[in-house]
Amino acid sequence: MAAAPSEKSGLDPAALGGIILFIATVLALIIANSGFSQNYFTALEQPLTVGIAPLALTKTALHWINDGLMAIFFLQVGLEIKREMLQGALSHRKSAALPFIAALGGMIVPALIYVAFNWNDAAALRGWAIPAATDIAFVLGVLAVLGSRVPNGLKVFLLALAIIDDLGAIIIIALFYTTNLSLSALGLAGVGLAMLVALNMSGVKRTWPYLLVGAFIWVCVLKSGIHATLAGVVTALAIPMSGRPEEERSPLRDLEHALVPWVSFAIVPIFAFANAGVALGEITSDMVLAPVPLGIALGLFFGKMIGVFGFSRLAISSGIGEMPQSTSNIQLLGASVLAGIGFTMSLFIGMLAFTDPLLGSELRIGVLSGSVVSAIVGYLILRLAYRPAGQGEVAR
Repeated sequence: MAAAPSEKSGLDPAALGGIILFIATVLALIIANSGFSQNYFTALEQPLTVGIAPLALTKTALHWINDGLMAIFFLQVGLEIKREMLQGALSHRKSAALPFIAALGGMIVPALIYVAFNWNDAAALRGWAIPAATDIAFVLGVLAVLGSRVPNGLKVFLLALAIIDDLGAIIIIALFYTTNLSLSALGLAGVGLAMLVALNMSGVKRTWPYLLVGAFIWVCVLKSGIHATLAGVVTALAIPMSGRPEEERSPLRDLEHALVPWVSFAIVPIFAFANAGVALGEITSDMVLAPVPLGIALGLFFGKMIGVFGFSRLAISSGIGEMPQSTSNIQLLGASVLAGIGFTMSLFIGMLAFTDPLLGSELRIGVLSGSVVSAIVGYLILRLAYRPAGQGEVAR
């Protein structure tokens, strides 16, 4: 998650993070299919205790990664959503219309494709939202490789789309992946939320009080039945963003900038390493062609392409949205295909949707295959669509 990539030759942290994320994914697959596979899976199930009794929490290493570290990831997502809505690409109706409508199509069509494949299986149907997500870290990695071949207006469009996509995923997690609510824990989380509002209204500019209250809310939400990562979003939305758009310093901006390297280079790659490992030797043709992986893979590739591109063209044709600057239809199609890289968020939603190990394996197969095909085809479309200056305009 980051601001739009610049036209400079260097990679921004989020784009470089996409490359590291790819390396972590490949490493997980290698280890899961090597002589160290048993050590890999055993380490993830190792119980770890944090805190001092009676306030100690004991969870497996995998749970600490998915519930704990990913809360920091969602904290940064929340910060970025607030910044973009107040001062960025989503702060004006006209500029926000196209990515909003495109993101809506990119969530609806993939979900419908998945549901069509899994309509008769109640357990599998819980994963309907898996192909609706876009992994902006991987997308930025592909854009970094393409460099100046991608118009800056198209990069901004993709980033705005991914931010709205993340917001949609947050809402989906809160509404559809919450079970066994504890009203007492939820009440304590509400007290924490009131404390955040009080800090904001009192004009507190330091971030540590917000983070301290946020940690309290995280524990309460963890015990409430709502997924604990949402505490990161709630905390982010309370952190003040004062100053004018051209001013670099504010509590929100400072915290966001501080989190970028940790999230891009550590938290998201660790999540990928812990969740992408699948024993390829155990995969059969029946598993590959099962409704769950097919629904996910086709939802990510065809669903995102049809949903994002189709809804975008409708918005542009109707005058509700504007084509990104210096962008052709074929480049918009390429960007729509890239949106099918669902990796991190798709895996995360899948972890919440499925408890059956078999469905978990099929989840990984579907997400990996759909994301890889989307990355390769999207890259090729954008690379072939590029026309250097002096060779004429790209056909619209």
